Amino acid sequence: MASRDGPVCQIFSFQDTKTSPDPVFELPINCLMPTPVPLVIDNGSFQTRAGWAAVDHDFPRLLFRSVSARSRGAARNETQIGNDIPNLEPLRWLLKSQFDRNVVVNFEIQELIFDYVFSHMGIASEGNIAHPIVLTEAPCNPLHCRQMMSELLFECYHVPYVSYGVDGLYSFYHNNNQTNHSASPTGIVLSSGYHCSHILPVINGRLDAVNCKRVNVAGSQAASYLQRLLQLKYPGHLAAITLSRMEELLHEHSYTAVDYHEELEKWRSPEYYEREVHRMQLPFSNKLPGGGTCMEDRHERRAQQLRRINEINARRREEKLQQDQERLDRLMTVQELLEDGLFDQFHKSLVELNMDSAEELHSYINKLQLAVEQGRQKLLHIDGAEGKVEVSELEQHMDEADGVSLIDADFPEDLLPEKPANVAQPVFNMAEYHQLFVGTERLRCPEILFQPALTGEDQMGLMETLQYVLARYTPEQQEALVSNIFLTGGNMQYQGMKQRVERELLAIRPFQSHFKVNIASQPSLDSWFGAQDWALEHPPAEGAEGWISRKDYEEKGGEYLSEHCASNAFVPMKIPKPAQPPELSVTTQTAYGAAAAGVTKVSSAVATFLSSNTADVVKIT
Repeated sequence: MASRDGPVCQIFSFQDTKTSPDPVFELPINCLMPTPVPLVIDNGSFQTRAGWAAVDHDFPRLLFRSVSARSRGAARNETQIGNDIPNLEPLRWLLKSQFDRNVVVNFEIQELIFDYVFSHMGIASEGNIAHPIVLTEAPCNPLHCRQMMSELLFECYHVPYVSYGVDGLYSFYHNNNQTNHSASPTGIVLSSGYHCSHILPVINGRLDAVNCKRVNVAGSQAASYLQRLLQLKYPGHLAAITLSRMEELLHEHSYTAVDYHEELEKWRSPEYYEREVHRMQLPFSNKLPGGGTCMEDRHERRAQQLRRINEINARRREEKLQQDQERLDRLMTVQELLEDGLFDQFHKSLVELNMDSAEELHSYINKLQLAVEQGRQKLLHIDGAEGKVEVSELEQHMDEADGVSLIDADFPEDLLPEKPANVAQPVFNMAEYHQLFVGTERLRCPEILFQPALTGEDQMGLMETLQYVLARYTPEQQEALVSNIFLTGGNMQYQGMKQRVERELLAIRPFQSHFKVNIASQPSLDSWFGAQDWALEHPPAEGAEGWISRKDYEEKGGEYLSEHCASNAFVPMKIPKPAQPPELSVTTQTAYGAAAAGVTKVSSAVATFLSSNTADVVKIT
């Protein structure tokens, strides 16, 4: 019979990529002449991307994590931003972001991010940025957050123009231009990033903000869920299961199941498990604790420890000898006062030394002289017997630490079990002990996008929310929307995501209805490319579509938004007018007038009476 080959184990290692600091680029000449070129900044909650809106710049120059770290008590200019932090894990407790979910709320950190971008892009002008800014913002961004962002850009950096847009719509715009679709497309954008996911319906090229929905499940929740699962599975490797490694597992080894329950049934098969499980190798050392080294290494280690002990003892002897010598010199100085006849100073010194008589001083001097002489002898001639005792004690402690125990000679030997010589001792595989077997976790973590209840979230999944949004439109509008469903965002890069969305739509939509699902060519970068395309096609100018000038900012307020094909819908802030006092009726006015006339008559009578009395007083005087 032909022997069947066993399943091949798939062993992977964590890359543990460490970032290097970004270089400071020089400002290209063509970005200043004849007019300053717009700077495109994709302000993402996971990664910030920045580059020039120029024809010869087809890729963002800066890509870094949207985090900052500053130790307690450090100055503001000592803050580390993005790629200045080579490894995030040691500083995880210090990391701060400008985002709450996907909305910018911490504008102090946002200012640090802008400083980092402007300085590394070669803009050296202090307090004045001559380049227009194209910036992404969250869908349905609160007016207060946009007001604070405009205030930061116009007041702090004095930028000439600002344009705001939604990252998912920029990606939709970019891919629509590549496929040469209509200028005013209709469709639904499913965008899933690091902190949350969005469903953005687009009608005739404009965002229908009324029916936009957000799902608070995305990449960060999947990474935390994976970390929790593996830490429960491997409690001995809690420190090694870091959040950065879980993000690497999600990006490189996870996938979306087309049919979740059917896929889980496949994993019940041992053959399928052995074939598909990914063994992640953790770093480890081959040295076993206690007895894993050879005899020569143990002797060398003992010799090193003996040398260290001898050095410590010699240092202590020298310090004690120096202290005794200083004390002896001081006592000899006091005794010289007695010999010179300075009795008052002698008695004062005795009181300071807490001694009663000269005899006590002389006895203490003799003892110190003997101790100093013995200390010098020990330094010159090390006692050999003492060294032997130290060696024997050290060997005894090392044997106990290595797990070697001595058996008493009186112990009956017949009670000791005899081990046959041909029995193979079990071998501990250190490499296998430091392996993480990632099996069903590869599909369970991306599944929370469709079933948030797996993590305890009490909300609808992405496709249920899509069904709810579609139900708010007429059947004709639904047909137009589902004919162009677009997937974008870094959390949409899982293998099988497009097939899963198509299968869910097949169950949602009516029988024999048509739909089409497209995915972005580069889900995590197309938002920046779309913003660059828009900036090239719409140059900044006073009153141009999509651009906010400083004049607009001063006249219309910081929350003002100039709409365009990839922006939010501007909903101006409505300030309620103060309530007007109710108008008086005719009857009330008549009564009020009569009362006023009566008051006038009384007042005139009182005035006449007072004037007459005053005249009488003058006559009497």
